[in-house]
Amino acid sequence: MSLKKIKVLLVDDSAVVRQVLMKILQSQPDIEVIGSASDPIFAIDKLNKEWPDVIVLDVEMPRMDGITFLKKIMSERPTPVVICSSLTEKGAETTMQALALGAVEIITKPKMGLRDFFEESTDHLIMAIRAAANARVKRTHLTSDILHPPKKNSADVIPLGAPPGAMAQTTEKIVAIGTSTGGTQALETVLVPLPRVCPGIVIVQHMPEKYTASFADRLNKLSQIEVREAKNNDRVIPGLALIAPGGKHMQLKRSGAYYYVEVLDGPLVNRHRPSVDVLFRSVARFAGKNAIGIIMTGMGDDGARGLLEMRQAGARTIAQDEATSVVFGMPKEAINHGAAQEILPLNKIPLVIR
Repeated sequence: MSLKKIKVLLVDDSAVVRQVLMKILQSQPDIEVIGSASDPIFAIDKLNKEWPDVIVLDVEMPRMDGITFLKKIMSERPTPVVICSSLTEKGAETTMQALALGAVEIITKPKMGLRDFFEESTDHLIMAIRAAANARVKRTHLTSDILHPPKKNSADVIPLGAPPGAMAQTTEKIVAIGTSTGGTQALETVLVPLPRVCPGIVIVQHMPEKYTASFADRLNKLSQIEVREAKNNDRVIPGLALIAPGGKHMQLKRSGAYYYVEVLDGPLVNRHRPSVDVLFRSVARFAGKNAIGIIMTGMGDDGARGLLEMRQAGARTIAQDEATSVVFGMPKEAINHGAAQEILPLNKIPLVIR
């Protein structure tokens, strides 16, 4: 029985990017590049002939920019889109617009050294394509002997530090949220309705560095609560949501009766940095029954073990349901691990936090 391939269309004005991406993707047994285009106008001609499962899209292109093209696609025939954008502040802001419009993943590219960068980032690129494909249609999971996934670190590689000794009693609640593919839209749904006074929130959204600051700023403008990218030693206080910086892990810590975050380097955990497991594990240790853990849409299993540790420590634990998840990977794994006490649709999750 032949393997059904994920059909991909590449849209990027750089001939080098198109060439390197095509070489990487065509080397995968489950991916077929059905075409490439230097801008959205040429891409539209190709779409009229054959429609892909996933579109890999640059945002800064001649004749028609990626955002305009994305709006057209999402209004006429919604299709999973992976954004391939440069690591610049301007690029980060534009990419946030793309995510708000429904793009499901981000691949960052530097201005120089594109070939080396993409070759080093092959695993991330392939996983992004597969995640995007799963976001649109339910596919049979490919077997591990086909995927050859790289070895995953567990959260044990990030030390928690010494267990807390005698500490002041506190009843202050902490909410910890972990999410990935589809999480940018899901977090907007959760945070925007929250009242100005709500428990302090710590968040891991799988996202590359330089994008989380723009993402947090956008949510801050939309929300009543304050939302910002976390900095090392930031206090976790009511009415504030801290988002782990891309490229850094974030842990919850406690000093006396107050909580703060530690932002730190470290190896990838479950192929991610920041990792949901790293955050949840620290929340289990330092907040225990004072915490609420929420795992939402995303591919993979990051967060499942950490959420189980939270539940075992007495926290209330919640997983987003399948019907409202863009990708029911992370919530499903948490449920299968027995980590989630409750399974809720996305629109019910803000009610838990209030």
